[in-house]
Amino acid sequence: MEGIGLSCTENIFICYFIFIVYFILIILYTEITYMQMINFKHTKNVSILALGAESAGNFSIYLSHPYHSLLNKERCLIVETERSNGKIYFSKDFGDLLEETNWKKYQKKVLSYLKDNKIKPEIILTDLHPLYKTTVWGKELAKKYNAKHISIQHHFAHIFSAIGDKLINYPNHQLPITNYGIAMDGTGFGTDEKIWGGEIFQVESRKNKAESIKRIGHLENQVMIGGDLAVREPARIVLSILNKFMDKISIYQYMEKFYTSNQFELIYNQLQQNFNCLETSSIGRVLDAVSILLGFCGNVRKYKHEPIDLLEKNSTLPYSDLKPKIIFDEKEKKHILLTTPLFEYLLKNIKKDKRRLAATAQFYIAEGLYEILLKCHPEFISGSKKMPKPAYWTSRQVRHDNFFISGGIANNKIISSFLESKGVYGSKLTPRGDAGISFGQIIYHLFN
Repeated sequence: MEGIGLSCTENIFICYFIFIVYFILIILYTEITYMQMINFKHTKNVSILALGAESAGNFSIYLSHPYHSLLNKERCLIVETERSNGKIYFSKDFGDLLEETNWKKYQKKVLSYLKDNKIKPEIILTDLHPLYKTTVWGKELAKKYNAKHISIQHHFAHIFSAIGDKLINYPNHQLPITNYGIAMDGTGFGTDEKIWGGEIFQVESRKNKAESIKRIGHLENQVMIGGDLAVREPARIVLSILNKFMDKISIYQYMEKFYTSNQFELIYNQLQQNFNCLETSSIGRVLDAVSILLGFCGNVRKYKHEPIDLLEKNSTLPYSDLKPKIIFDEKEKKHILLTTPLFEYLLKNIKKDKRRLAATAQFYIAEGLYEILLKCHPEFISGSKKMPKPAYWTSRQVRHDNFFISGGIANNKIISSFLESKGVYGSKLTPRGDAGISFGQIIYHLFN
């Protein structure tokens, strides 16, 4: 009598079938749980839809009683805290909304979630940038739902995302009267219509309500020759920085590997004429420029964060002979971390270990930002203000109960690790980059 065991072909078929079923279940689970629910106590009795930014599509909804009972909780991942009067429903990251497939999927999910849960938003929050798809669509939705449309500056949302994350992570935490935030990313439309991305803010609050938010420091403005073209071609940023301390012939020695003589002439003249040139304080653009100058990336990025990723990946130990150069601009009444001296240093030492130079550049940024925080918070330097040390701080940390970091560059381990070692708080439960913007928009509005 032959054995009753399955043949090899039958075993392979069964394994394949199980794999397919498992894969389908994973997809279904991901679709079902595309919203995270966070209990968040607040006094505002309102329904809010926040549409986030554009580069990492996400949306959030804030609901107060009686909307809670309408929602299908099986469609949410739940984070419970002691702040339970309101609820924030926070979506997954839909990816870059400039890609039409992502944009259509994002729109479909927003509309279906509102419809399925019978939600009519009273307030719709979008980014301040007037040309973002989410901003344009937010205005259309405001008309559709007869809702109030409010634009929120990109980096304000970043900072309040970190503040909200801390309030969720530590439910008994009360915000001090004065708080400071570092927003670090590639691009954000500033209130002065310049491109921000390396900003320090001071937030004054009373009883967990923000009374004011003030920009008190930033990176030195550099020029993006050709606007967004400088994002795609980081050599344009290098050219504009070198122009501050080198002559034309010397600059071309560093540009000839990226541009022909005619191309260089065109870009150089564009800079001299200030034609389609935008000023930016972005950390992302500075690190892009460092990466290409040191030879870690080319002038055409293969993916969005390639220059910065390669810079961090190739970093080792920093040199210790470069200290941050900070000035106080009397006209702006702001502290400014100069980045041009960083490039002077890199060129002076260009024949040294480039991996160490890469680390040095990132530490220059981190140390400079932290030094500005201390300049704006003198009681922590003198020790004149004694504050109790919260239980969640480690012995390595300084007593900074009111310092926050957020933005895409807050995912850079070299920069964020340095700042967090000083007690600066970075989000633990929600994304630090643009995938957390809609959450930050909600928190900002609730506190204002």
